[in-house]
Amino acid sequence: MTYKERAVQLLDQIPESKMFYIIGILEGAAIPEDIPNEETLAAFAEVDEMKKNGSGQRFQNLDDLWASLED
Repeated sequence: MTYKERAVQLLDQIPESKMFYIIGILEGAAIPEDIPNEETLAAFAEVDEMKKNGSGQRFQNLDDLWASLED
């Protein structure tokens, strides 16, 4: 028996008064997983490299970060 078949079997045993909770769990599990595209993977690799060699800007607080974006 597959997990899906077992889940359907169990759903038949759950009283209607508890289905609200099960629906919430199922809706959360049904959200498709996001798979990063090549551009995102390249950005991750770039950040990893910046961490390794200590390059890139560093900010002590959010105000400094926001100020740098206004330039």
